[in-house]
Amino acid sequence: MNSANAKYASIVINANSGKVLHQTNADTRNYPASLTKMMSLYILFDAIKDNTLDLNTKLKVSRRAVRQPASRLGLRYGQSISVHDAILAIVTKSANDVATVISEKISGTERSFALKMTSKARILGMNRTTFRNASGLPHRGQLSTARDMARLALALIRDHPNFYNYFSTKGFKFKGRHHKNHNKLLTTYQGVDGIKTGYIRASGYNLVASVKRGNQRLIGVVFGGNSSKHRNRHMTRLLNRAFKKLNNVIARQDSKEQGNKKSITLSKQVMWGIQVGAFMKYSQAFKAAKIAIKTANRLLITGEINVVSLKKRSGRILYKARINGITKRQAYKACRYLKKKNQHCMERLIRRRTEVASINF
Repeated sequence: MNSANAKYASIVINANSGKVLHQTNADTRNYPASLTKMMSLYILFDAIKDNTLDLNTKLKVSRRAVRQPASRLGLRYGQSISVHDAILAIVTKSANDVATVISEKISGTERSFALKMTSKARILGMNRTTFRNASGLPHRGQLSTARDMARLALALIRDHPNFYNYFSTKGFKFKGRHHKNHNKLLTTYQGVDGIKTGYIRASGYNLVASVKRGNQRLIGVVFGGNSSKHRNRHMTRLLNRAFKKLNNVIARQDSKEQGNKKSITLSKQVMWGIQVGAFMKYSQAFKAAKIAIKTANRLLITGEINVVSLKKRSGRILYKARINGITKRQAYKACRYLKKKNQHCMERLIRRRTEVASINF
C-alpha cells in the first residue's frame, strides 16, 4: 500500500485562468486529513442537486458514527440531524461523526461512500487522490496532493456555486452550543470566503483557502504546517506573493494596452451568458446546462453553470439553466450552434466576470 512521501507541499493558482503562481511538492502524495470532507460535501451537494436529498432531510445517526473520534459534534445513537445542519457541522466543526452519518445515508456504508469519492476524484482530474473514509481520519491508503485539492476547491466553486457560500460560515449553533469555524483566515485575511482546514498527526496542519478580491480569485493549498498559526502565517505569505505577482502582470498588460483603454475597461466589466431552458427541477436545469457545455464545448468550456430559481405568481418555482462568464461572440456563436442541434438557447448580457476557469492546470 502506498504511503505519503513528504509532509510539506503547497500550491497557489489563479482561479480565473488556472495558471499556477506558486508550487512546492504540488504532486507529492500526502495525507489530506479533514480536507477530505471537501469531497464528502461535493457528493452531498450532488445528491441535493439530483433531488435525492434536500436541506431538510433528516439523517439518522448510527452506532458507528457515534464511535468516531474527535473532532465531533457529539451526536447520540438514534438521533437525527438535518442535511443543512450536517453541512454546517462539517464546514465549521469538521465533525467526524457527521461525516460518517452523511456517508451512510448516501451509500449505505462509509466504505462504499469512499469508493464513490475516489470515482468522483477521477472525474474531476484528481488522479493522485484515493479516499478510504469520509472524514480524513488516519488511513495509510488515504492520500492526495496539493494540486488535486486545488482542483477540488475549484470544482466546488464551479459546480456548486449555490452551496459554496456555506464555506464562509464563521460559526453555527446546534443543540444550544456554538461552534466556531476552524478556518481563522475567514476573519484575518481580506477576501477569504472558504474553504477547509485539516489536521492529523501524520499530515501536520493542512489548509485550502479561497480568496476573492475584485475580479481576482486565488486558491491556495498548504500541507504539513507545524501548527495552525504557522500554517495560517505561511498561507498568508504565499497569497500575498501571488497577488503581488498577479498585479504586476496586470499592470504590464495595462501599460501595453493604454492606446485602447476605453475598450479594455468595458471588457473587464461586461460579460455575457446564455440560458438553455427553464425546468421544474433543479437537477433538470443543471443537467441541461452540462449537456449544452458538452455539445458546444469549444465555445462554453470557460463558462460557469448558474441555476437560478424563479417563483411564478402561481407559486410554482422554475429553475433557469444558465451558463455565464463568456464573451458576447461566444454567446451568439454557442446559441447558433445549439439551435442547429435542436437545443433551446438565448443570449444574455450580464455584468459579472467569470470567477472560475477550467481546472486543467
